[in-house]
Amino acid sequence: MRLKFFCQAMLIAGVLVACGGNNSSTDNTAETSNAVSVESTAEGNVVQTGVVRKVSGSKSSTESTSKAVSETTVTTTTTVEETTTAVEETTTVKETQAETNAQKPEAKEAGEIGLDPSWQYASFSKINSGKSVLYKPGENGNGITIAVNAGHGTKGGSSQKTQCHPDGTPKVTSGTTKAGATTAIAVSEGMTFADGTPESTVTFEMAKILKEELLSRGYNVLMIRDGSDVQLDNIARTVIANNVAAAHIALHWDSTTADKGAFYMGVPEVDSYRSMEPVASNWKKHEALGKSLINGLSSKGTKIFSKGRMEMDLTQTSYSTIPSIDIELGDKTSDHGNDELKKLSKGLADGIDSYFGR
Repeated sequence: MRLKFFCQAMLIAGVLVACGGNNSSTDNTAETSNAVSVESTAEGNVVQTGVVRKVSGSKSSTESTSKAVSETTVTTTTTVEETTTAVEETTTVKETQAETNAQKPEAKEAGEIGLDPSWQYASFSKINSGKSVLYKPGENGNGITIAVNAGHGTKGGSSQKTQCHPDGTPKVTSGTTKAGATTAIAVSEGMTFADGTPESTVTFEMAKILKEELLSRGYNVLMIRDGSDVQLDNIARTVIANNVAAAHIALHWDSTTADKGAFYMGVPEVDSYRSMEPVASNWKKHEALGKSLINGLSSKGTKIFSKGRMEMDLTQTSYSTIPSIDIELGDKTSDHGNDELKKLSKGLADGIDSYFGR
């Protein structure tokens, strides 16, 4: 409204000037100028109250003055619209950039890590040409590295066998390999979910989601398997974790069909096994980590099987020198959709926070 009144006033003034003595033509050049000012209303709208406009010509008349005023009015309207559009476009660009920055992952790849043959127990590995990948948060890191081991996913892993225990003693419980055996499959293929999805595919998806959750909480994450296939057997995976991470969590789903819930593989209550190194020095840490993970999952509403624990003599546990747990997050009939995996990741991360006193 203010702009309309201003333009009408300018029109009247121009007419009066024309009528007051500018009826005859002249060769002199006339120049008019209006000041520019921009105001913001209470609603935050940008209003331009004047526009700089220079008019030059060989004639000065009522017609030319009226034309100049008319052109000024058009220019004013266009400039207000362009100014408003520019402000809106600038705001949109800034908001888009802010959203893009917010969506940028904080993590940065710190590098690949392979099996060093000089590491303790490395010589027991049969498949070890692959690499694990270490990620670190972009900022606010807490300095703690968690090895996230997506179970299975090693082509040809079932064709090789490795020693069950570093001291050569036989397994004390039955599982994939029967009790009494001294060698076991280097890496099993895993089961297939009821909907036809391979377990190795789901464990890798779970690992990626858990990685992001842990990075957001400041942890470094060692992705033992950072692709659909990694040529690292169970011993190689364990030894790499021993030398790089503060804790090792292997992700699995059980092969049963009862949708029985989550549980961890506990250290067998067998004296000969618990007195064997490196189990003797670390089994209490394994158990503490397993209980923390189950408590974290339970707090997020995850179904827990029995008391959340099942005894099992595993290659992983037998060679681990850091807190290490095989966590079974359900079985072949359990929900493994993206929302469920995100919920599981938060429960596992809560358990890790609890274990490390965070």
